[in-house]
Amino acid sequence: MRILISGGSGFLGAPLVERLRGSGHDVTRLVRRPAQAADEATWQPAQGQLDPHLVAAADVVINLSGANVGGKRWTARYKSELRSSRVDTTGTIARAIRNLPEGDRPHTLLQASAVGWYGDTGDDPVTEEAPAGNTFLADLCRVWEAAARPAEDAGVRVVLLRTGIAVETLVERLLPVFKLGAGGKLGGGKQWMPWTSAPNWLAAAEFLLEREDIAGPVNVTAAEQATNAHFTKAFGEAVHRPALLTVPSPALYVVLGELAGESLRSSRVVPAVLDRAGFSWPHPTIEAALQAAVGREAAASA
Repeated sequence: MRILISGGSGFLGAPLVERLRGSGHDVTRLVRRPAQAADEATWQPAQGQLDPHLVAAADVVINLSGANVGGKRWTARYKSELRSSRVDTTGTIARAIRNLPEGDRPHTLLQASAVGWYGDTGDDPVTEEAPAGNTFLADLCRVWEAAARPAEDAGVRVVLLRTGIAVETLVERLLPVFKLGAGGKLGGGKQWMPWTSAPNWLAAAEFLLEREDIAGPVNVTAAEQATNAHFTKAFGEAVHRPALLTVPSPALYVVLGELAGESLRSSRVVPAVLDRAGFSWPHPTIEAALQAAVGREAAASA
């Protein structure tokens, strides 16, 4: 397949490009700077500029663009950046697809989203049919997904990847703390963490490209749900250190500001669509995912 991808240099985008090329696909990466390689093409999503010929040449478009939710404190300015970095890119792509003649449109748009859609759901398991929550992230996901609607209205298959928390990003940040035996649960630790791993996500993305019968929201989370306490215990075991401490909620707010609230919310997200489709997770358990992530991090720093 001929694939056009935005966000192809990110944490998940870069290995996805490599994986797709390894499977024989022709991949072109959208970049906002002048193109420097044969596999790059320039676009300007903030201005709504995307060469329609690039889109018409693609069988599939994958949009993974968006500023890092945990990259900075949530000031009003950064919240605006989180929103615009998602809505501008998604809207530019979706409108470019809609504006093409019907026979020139790609058949699939694989569109990033996040489990933040659900907000705080307590202990109740939620599937793709659940409504959006009432948090900042839920509202962000709502407008993000809505920006893809022009492509859906044009008859293109749109798959919304409601992605969970990648354990690799947590391992990268927290490994030094856990190695010191200073790791601990956040608040009470009973909150559910809708997690995934990079291998899980990559396998799911490629699986969904091939499954033309699947459209709409898809929870890209692991088959086994885990609480923060379960995650903390498994992390400690992966580094062979105790993880018995507790980070008090007030301390989290001092360090993270409003973002701390997301760490303390509970969201038990079930991957119902992938389950029904017979998808097989490379990392079905949090223990397997953490062991692999810790091993890769140790090898990279050796």
